Amino acid sequence: MSILLLPCDGSSHTLVAVRHLIDSVRKRAMHQIHLVNVQPPFTAHIARHLDRDTRMDFHRERAGKALAEARKLLDVAGVAYHVHTEVGDKARCIAHLARRLQCDRIVVGTARKSGLVRAFQNSLTSGILEYSTVPVEVITEDRASPLERVGIPAGLGAGLALLWLF
Repeated sequence: MSILLLPCDGSSHTLVAVRHLIDSVRKRAMHQIHLVNVQPPFTAHIARHLDRDTRMDFHRERAGKALAEARKLLDVAGVAYHVHTEVGDKARCIAHLARRLQCDRIVVGTARKSGLVRAFQNSLTSGILEYSTVPVEVITEDRASPLERVGIPAGLGAGLALLWLF
């Protein structure tokens, strides 16, 4: 049985990865699935005005909302899972939890983006790949939009060309 960790933020990309896991389970693959949502910590200025229980309640509520749709899909499919919530740097928390749970891999849903866009963007997927000692399976939707494939790199190129001219 494989132990899989699926980071969930409530986005449509996460739901693509959930559907991928459901299909995998239906094909008789045995998996132990762990869902995780990582909430960013409060700044020190805000945290000093709130007690620990209030902060934790807020994080649990936000995590519950982010995990709701993924949990619903898994429940409808009859797939068992475990839920985890963490507070901290997303990529580091996910990598640490994967090691702690002795996961065989991390399954992450992401948008298709060009290499140029990923180079300039601080993406969660890139962070997980950087910190994880566990294999990472990246699940994307079928196609990238024309804007993702051509528009954004072209816009960056035009911006760089203007900088060069002036």
